[in-house]
Amino acid sequence: MLRGVAVLVGLLAAAPAIAGEMSAEEARRFVIGKLFNYTCFEGTRGQGRVLSDGSVVGSVQFQGAGPVRFAHLPPNTLQVKSGSVCASLRGLPLQPCFNLERIDNNRFRGSISGLGFAYCEFTRHGGRATVARTMHRSQNTHEPLGLRPSLTADNN
Repeated sequence: MLRGVAVLVGLLAAAPAIAGEMSAEEARRFVIGKLFNYTCFEGTRGQGRVLSDGSVVGSVQFQGAGPVRFAHLPPNTLQVKSGSVCASLRGLPLQPCFNLERIDNNRFRGSISGLGFAYCEFTRHGGRATVARTMHRSQNTHEPLGLRPSLTADNN
């Protein structure tokens, strides 16, 4: 369960010019469509982009080891609720919300509300994301690597 939340924290992004806590609206204005690298407290790392419909796309490497995987979370995965950025993930009994603290113009830290130790640091990236893909053997085509079903979001 914590891995799924780490993916979301890892794929959030925002950072206005002055250090300090950010509102959900500040985060939304800064993040939409931009690419960020992230590194989380337990070693998970990757790149990600949040789209205007609340979907997330990017890559993730859990605990800094093993394969880099393509990650896609559907529309409305990230939502603003009561002034906070929150996530809706299938398989989680609750909707985690996040504290967002800007470090400078290009970096911020996102943590799970109430669990300050569970954080990721984000740095704005100027280039394009590189995502892992796998070869579909029967059709000789490439397709994104998937996450375990328990880590993907559901629109229901």
